[in-house]
Amino acid sequence: MRIYEVDDKLKYIDLLLLADEERKMIDKYISDAKMFVLDDGGVVAEITVVEKERGILEIKNIAVKESFQRRGYGKKLIRFVCEKFKDEYSALQVGTGDS
Repeated sequence: MRIYEVDDKLKYIDLLLLADEERKMIDKYISDAKMFVLDDGGVVAEITVVEKERGILEIKNIAVKESFQRRGYGKKLIRFVCEKFKDEYSALQVGTGDS
């Protein structure tokens, strides 16, 4: 299993649409976002974050393929982002459509 950043974010549009059902909403944030995917024999999950304001990082999208849910992949992505950005941001906010 590995987690890495991707540049071609729209390559993973199917995952993005699992968490944000309207493409127009994704289009509003995707160009400014950083996206990380979790690969476990293939990409099974993603997390997309943006800088909301100085010191605050916001999760805009997090999704796990349905057949891979309830295995801790989402939690691993959140932990990864927390660790990666701990020296740059003092807070991590969740800004997904459901919350």
